[in-house]
Amino acid sequence: MASVTYKNVYKRFGDVVVINDLNMDIADKEFVVFVGPSGCGKSTSLRMLAGLEEISEGEISIGDRVVNDVPPKDRDIAMVFQSYALYPHMSVYDNMAFGLKLRKTPKAEIDRRVKEAADILGLGSLLERKPKALSGGQRQRVAVGRAIVREPAVFLMDEPLSNLDAKLRVSARAEITKLHKRLGTTFIYVTHDQVEAMTMGDRIAVLADGILQQIDSPRNLYNKPNNVFVAGFIGSPAMNFFTATVVQEDGHLFLDSGDFRVQIPDDRKPLFQSYAGSEVTMGMRPEHIHSPEFAPPGIVAAPIKGTAELVELLGHELHLYVNTGKNSLVATVDTRMNVNVGNNVDLVMDMGNLHLFDKKTEKAIR
Repeated sequence: MASVTYKNVYKRFGDVVVINDLNMDIADKEFVVFVGPSGCGKSTSLRMLAGLEEISEGEISIGDRVVNDVPPKDRDIAMVFQSYALYPHMSVYDNMAFGLKLRKTPKAEIDRRVKEAADILGLGSLLERKPKALSGGQRQRVAVGRAIVREPAVFLMDEPLSNLDAKLRVSARAEITKLHKRLGTTFIYVTHDQVEAMTMGDRIAVLADGILQQIDSPRNLYNKPNNVFVAGFIGSPAMNFFTATVVQEDGHLFLDSGDFRVQIPDDRKPLFQSYAGSEVTMGMRPEHIHSPEFAPPGIVAAPIKGTAELVELLGHELHLYVNTGKNSLVATVDTRMNVNVGNNVDLVMDMGNLHLFDKKTEKAIR
């Protein structure tokens, strides 16, 4: 078991900076997810830790040992890739045992580890099968099993579920989360899927353009995003953003977007007072915009009006796309709301869940 530390880490390809001054401490036994859009540097960060990419500058440590110059095989890590990379001519047992055989592990020890991992992953009855006789989910479990038998200090997983269908991904991510609890080992997991990140990680590291934007618990990322990027990336549907001017009138502060005007709650007035007369970016999550008749009791409700442009019924919730004039927004409303495309709609924003960001820096104001 081991902690992982990135200290002032850079990765450059010529003049292109792929990882820019990455600093991160991952605790022993923690499950950390790297998430971000394609090209953000999440897989490169993982591959540098594994020793598959050289570090241009900085230090990476596993436990108390700096591993910059340590060969991958000596780093005490095991990696599961997006491609399962199973040997087609070998049985499940032999695929899982292959790495141990290369290390000349005693036969009895190999047998113990493989069968123990097979029991953990529900592969006991499949050990004699070849990969072609397995489903995608079973192949994914074999790839994980091949990592488990190594008994590494750190597990690295690079989008291991991306080849599975949607239903199987849900069950597979639950299996991996339970596996982490059972093994009590450090897990670092890369995905572009923010739902995976939110449901699996103890903490989530959000990257964009090679820069760490925020590392925090799923709850804090959702409720207290550091900037516009994190706010827009975490949450589905994505947060609504509006350009608005902070207006002071009669001792109160208002946000004027040009086609709607809402009051900032008085208890948050001191926080935003210095922005009076300035433009800010206003953020409101779809789930905090409601139909007035089905709004949660006790919210600080600010009314807005618009025209329904698209209605998506998902069974448990309704996504309502609304044009308010100069702006468009998405609201996640109660399915009992009776609305059709083209209807005029009345909605309320829950101002207790208002997010404001500095227009120039895009950082959260709080």
